[in-house]
Order: sequence, then C-alpha cells, then structure tokens
Amino acid sequence: MGKEVKVLGAWPSPFVMRPRIALHLKSIEYDFIEETMQPKSELLLKSNPVHKKIPVLIHNDKPVCESLVIVQYVDEAFSSGPSILPSDPYDRAIQRFWAAYIDDKWFPNLQGVAKAQTDEARAAALEQTSEGLSLLEDAFVKCSKGKPFFSGDNIGYLDIALGCYLGWLRVSEKMNNVKLLTEDKTPNLLAWSERFSAADAVKDYMPETNKLMEFAKIIMARFKAAASN
Repeated sequence: MGKEVKVLGAWPSPFVMRPRIALHLKSIEYDFIEETMQPKSELLLKSNPVHKKIPVLIHNDKPVCESLVIVQYVDEAFSSGPSILPSDPYDRAIQRFWAAYIDDKWFPNLQGVAKAQTDEARAAALEQTSEGLSLLEDAFVKCSKGKPFFSGDNIGYLDIALGCYLGWLRVSEKMNNVKLLTEDKTPNLLAWSERFSAADAVKDYMPETNKLMEFAKIIMARFKAAASN
C-alpha cells in the first residue's frame, strides 16, 4: 500500500499533520515525501498546479489537494479503521462548520499574533484568539456529548481540524508568555488537547515545541523584513 499512497509535506506544517493522522487512523501505509518549498519540487507543482501548496495526497498516481479535503477523501476511500466523519448528517455538518471556522477565522487570528508589528496589535490578536477558543470550548461540550473527543470516543474530523494547530498554539503561548488554554476558561479543551496530543495516531506527528519555536522565529523574521520593505 505504501507505493500506492504518498503524502507531500513538511514537518512544521499543521496542514500536513491532518492527512498523516487520518491515514494512521485508517492503518494505511504511505510514503512521506518531505518538501523544502525552496524551491518547490516539480512533483508538487505538477500535483497541485492551482495552489502550489502542501499537503498533497497522491493515491494511485491521482493527486488530492487541500488538507481537509484530503481527510474526507481518506475517510471515503479507505474502509479500514474507524470512520473519521460522523455518520449522522447533522453531526457531520456541524463538524464541517466548525472546521471551516477554525481555518477561516480562528487560525488567522493566531497567525496575527506572530505577524503583529506593535504591542497593541499583538494584544488584540491574542484576545481574538482567546475569544475563539471560548467558542470552541462550547462547541466541544456540545459535539463531544461528554466523551473524550469532539467526535466522541475516538479522534475524528473536528479533532484533526483543530488538533493540528496545537503545536503552533503552544509556541504562541511560550513566545508571548501567556496561557490561551486554561483550566478556568477552557477546561474541556485543555484536557482534550492533552488527550489528543498523546494519542497513538497523533504523537509521532506533533512537532516538539522548542523545535517549532526555532522555526517560528525564522518565519517571524521574514514577516518583519517584508513589512519593512
């Protein structure tokens, strides 16, 4: 199976974590092809000519792009392992809604913390990130129905959608000397984050915080250089 399935990606990317976790949940072997992005490989440009971004899943020589699209594809293409998306149409719709919120609204606020050029802008981005986590705390309570994960007893679609950002969330906490997941404001998310990070399907792909922080410093230096030009 490893020859039939390939993932193009890079270790710091939260988006690349998503298909890797999904494939692990489905017990699918695959070849991981590390992309440096400097320059982008011919295989990447050929496989994702529209966005030219990672991750890309290649299954039987057919590319599938965009991380959450890939997760849904893996769920539908491979019958092995547990279902990643809920079977109930309403539950499935709710998880897709929150996954879209995370990518379209919440993560850009987290990125805004790193991109901020002033203390005021950084504080505002941290506040928006924290407010978003409060919304996701409520979503967890409703979606999990008292179970360990958003999807119930097992890691599923929304767990993957949010969990892939935990490494970057911890980097933001450490670099700004703040706590965004806390026992008083987001107790359920805090406990969930620990369970998710320790899960067999996740722990090998979750980047080590200090290593990711060093990478983040390089990215922030690029932001500053671009802003000054």
